[in-house]
Amino acid sequence: MKLLTATVGSLALLAPAFAQTNQRGAAKGAGAPPAASRENPQGLSITRSGSQPSSKGSAENFTGSVRVDPLFQANAPSRTSGAYVTFEPGARSAWHTHPLGQTLVVTAGFGRVQRWGGPIQELRPGDVVWTPPGEKHWHGASPNTAMTHIAIQENVDGKAVEWMEKVSDAQYLGRP
Repeated sequence: MKLLTATVGSLALLAPAFAQTNQRGAAKGAGAPPAASRENPQGLSITRSGSQPSSKGSAENFTGSVRVDPLFQANAPSRTSGAYVTFEPGARSAWHTHPLGQTLVVTAGFGRVQRWGGPIQELRPGDVVWTPPGEKHWHGASPNTAMTHIAIQENVDGKAVEWMEKVSDAQYLGRP
């Protein structure tokens, strides 16, 4: 909810600028904005939906059937990347950490998340999970229902995740 509030608040701040834009997209009293070119690589970029191939989650880092659909890679100076990740029923990540934390936005299905030493928590569409830097955790689908989330994290020296051991069936089911 905080993410949604911040986004809506940011859009409200931009509204006056959009209101002063003429039909050609240039601000009144200003020249046309510069086009992105080889000389100006910081220009607007659109990655079209479906233009990046899906991949299977590595059997080394996931249990069960997992599909990763990339959304965006970090563009310097930004370090942020994101992907849709779909877990089939019973599928989950291995235990892992993120050097600068991770945000998950559940978009479909029913899932689970657990931090090391904590209880398993259920996830539903619209839930937003923040995992602090260095916190050991896992996430995935429920035993009977698939789950999709958007995963957003930052890279440090080209690395966004530190993979660890797999989550056992007993851990996944919440059994001692």
